[in-house]
Amino acid sequence: MRVFVSGGTGYIGRRLIRLLLERGQAVSAVVRPASSAKLPPGAVAVSGDALNASTFIDRVVPADTFVHLAGVSHPAPWKEREFRAVDLTSVKASVMAAFTAGVKHFVYVSVAHPAPVMKSYIQVRVECEAIIAKSGMNTSILRPWYVLGPGHRWPVILIPIYALFEKLPGTRDSARRLGLVTIDQMVAALAWAVENPAAGNRIISVPEIRSVVLHPFRGGDAADRATAAR
Repeated sequence: MRVFVSGGTGYIGRRLIRLLLERGQAVSAVVRPASSAKLPPGAVAVSGDALNASTFIDRVVPADTFVHLAGVSHPAPWKEREFRAVDLTSVKASVMAAFTAGVKHFVYVSVAHPAPVMKSYIQVRVECEAIIAKSGMNTSILRPWYVLGPGHRWPVILIPIYALFEKLPGTRDSARRLGLVTIDQMVAALAWAVENPAAGNRIISVPEIRSVVLHPFRGGDAADRATAAR
């Protein structure tokens, strides 16, 4: 498969590109010239600005799937201006580029919602989801809450609390929707979404992200692609 990535040098992006390449996919990624060395070996660097579609729109073809990961790192409640300047603007650019290039499948990492905190971040991500849906492309929207991994581990102290809340009927649904996922689970779910394109608008929430199991990928044989227990 041919995959184009925006945000490929980030926390999730580098790991996803590496996994896709290992699984035999062809990957291109828009990247600023100074950051091209951060891409995993084997990925094709497309020099451009993820906030400006005109800088990479002619390099998206012939991608089958566009994966959008660009956004503000380490989201915080006081970063609303950054969310609008980066997250919202980059989604508009990616959707324009993907739609113009005739991409059949658009993959986006949003955020679990509703939630009692991070309201400005959630609002922008909901707006981004609406822009993607309006494009008419087939879409896979992943909605994690917090992704645990190197440099992102402090919420592990909350795991016992999550476990308790998941057992209580009054808090079970919220605890599952706003649960924690690991970076490995997140990357596996993204790879599964890429290799199993959606027909229409597909939402992949925390329970589904956790459940993805990747099988060896052998030349496009559907029986050997990623499967997800629902």
